[in-house]
Amino acid sequence: MPQANGKPGRDCPLCPRLAAFRKTWRANEPTWFNAPVPSFGPREARVLIVGLAPGLQGANRTGRPFTGDYAGVLLYETLKHYRFARGQYGAHPDDGLELTDCRITNAVRCVPPENKPTTAEIATCRDFLKATIAEMPKLRALVALGKIAHDSVVTTFGAKKSATPFKHGGRHALGEFNLFSSYHCSRYNTNTGVLTPEMFRDVFANVRRYLDSGSRP
Repeated sequence: MPQANGKPGRDCPLCPRLAAFRKTWRANEPTWFNAPVPSFGPREARVLIVGLAPGLQGANRTGRPFTGDYAGVLLYETLKHYRFARGQYGAHPDDGLELTDCRITNAVRCVPPENKPTTAEIATCRDFLKATIAEMPKLRALVALGKIAHDSVVTTFGAKKSATPFKHGGRHALGEFNLFSSYHCSRYNTNTGVLTPEMFRDVFANVRRYLDSGSRP
């Protein structure tokens, strides 16, 4: 269960495999962050982006979601284009980049081996996702990056996955919120053509239109 503040501690023990992996990388790279990666962006934001998990040499190294690897380049460029971020992305947490009306978190807060969390780890970390959503009073839209993030959000809201299937560019109402879904902006997906920058921008264009229209379903 989450700690009293709804956030995992630096030495969170809830997922033994992830804790052991974290311990290994603290020994290998003692200057890296190597801990559960906190959410980035203001709690008052209307948009919450949910990724899969920290990348080993990205957020696990830097301590900020999508920072230090290719996925962050595409994500933050897109967010700036649609006025969800300002400043220059420099791939490190003190680059001065700010999120505006947008927040980023992960379905799993700790880096998993081979970037593949288990079903049990996803379920365990969902309590932290619930707490993150609960502390955002103005939240109106969620953007899930990839099927795992999509399914975790759907489960968080108590909806049926069969009624809210993952589809790139998909949109589903979850009570008073809307869920937008995209393929994950990983280098693998972009290199193989599964996701193009244009496809990714289309998702956030839809989110921006939704907010600008008054956030109506």
